[in-house]
Amino acid sequence: MSKLAKLVYNRPFVLTLYFGLSLFAVVKSVIVHHIHNNYFVYKYGFINTIHLHTVFGPQPEHYNDLYHYGPVFALLMAPFALLPDSFGVILWVMFNAWALYIAIKLLPLKNRYYLPVLLICAHELMTSTANVEINPLIGALIILSFVFIRDKKDFWAALMICLGIFIKLYGIVGLAFFFFSDNKLKFILSMIFWSVVLFLLPMLISSPAYIIKTYHDWYGDLVKKNLSNIGPSLQDISAMGLIRNIFNYRQLSNITVIVPGIILFGAWYARIKYYRVIPYQLLLLASTLIFVIIFSSSSESPTYIIAFAGVAIWFMNLDRPVNRLELFLFIFALLLTSLSPSDLFPRYIRVNYVTPYKLKALPCVLIWLKIIYETIFRKFDTKTEGKQAPAL
Repeated sequence: MSKLAKLVYNRPFVLTLYFGLSLFAVVKSVIVHHIHNNYFVYKYGFINTIHLHTVFGPQPEHYNDLYHYGPVFALLMAPFALLPDSFGVILWVMFNAWALYIAIKLLPLKNRYYLPVLLICAHELMTSTANVEINPLIGALIILSFVFIRDKKDFWAALMICLGIFIKLYGIVGLAFFFFSDNKLKFILSMIFWSVVLFLLPMLISSPAYIIKTYHDWYGDLVKKNLSNIGPSLQDISAMGLIRNIFNYRQLSNITVIVPGIILFGAWYARIKYYRVIPYQLLLLASTLIFVIIFSSSSESPTYIIAFAGVAIWFMNLDRPVNRLELFLFIFALLLTSLSPSDLFPRYIRVNYVTPYKLKALPCVLIWLKIIYETIFRKFDTKTEGKQAPAL
């Protein structure tokens, strides 16, 4: 084993880098700059909920952004919002990093093969946590829904999916793993159970009338947000955003791109004989994590930790040795998707090309199309059925 390989599979090194970069980013913002505005958006979501104030709309006295989350998120933020801000924000960031770590570690990869996935995600995680984002947790919930369904823990898989939906809607893509369930009736009943529980739970810190109204207002807020994403903003880093900005085709409807995307995504389900083959299942997981980001007009740079986890899983799930195209796509993603928001990337290119043309999405779109190709044509060894993925 080469020195580089030993480093990649060195657990203390990988975990130090994975957690250390995020910790460094948040501590630096607290000490040198200021606590990121997003934390106050989240914190006052909880405070507004317990005081029965609306969580939506401008609140410049508290923060300079808008709140776009469901009532369950206010409850989730309670332990952090009750702490002094400096401690609360650090614990929130590390909780998100820990959740994603646990999810990746539980993947059906051979012993220690989760470490390269963590290493690949480390820089993109720092980008997300520097903005105090919730996206690492959302990514973790999607991965955990996959893990629990595979492990025949449908009850807990349903909780992961429902949490993702009730917090940010993205979690709904966990339903893509429905066909892995051996007890589909139990899974459906568990979904209904947790939907009812999570709908009612925030009422413990507010009131039934307030929560019902908040859900109604949340729908209207998301509709407005979707319309505002299109244009010269820092959002819409998506397949649609690429087309709109590269070809100056502003009138492009999201649905024109999303519908073909859904059809291609569904190609996975055609090869029924591979449903229980681990590498094929991991291909669906990678596709799902990337799909939910590149086909969302709400996607912004810190959101890409979800898609990049998909990129990492895809790369580590490839047959070895990888070919030149696969290696090129992976390096392209590292450079343009992961490194482009950082000071390691040329500022001129970032400001004049990457940001205005939404190019951060390009490598993930290409990799997702490569995954679709693999879904249709790649051959899998059915002997891996029910076993861990082979050593990579």
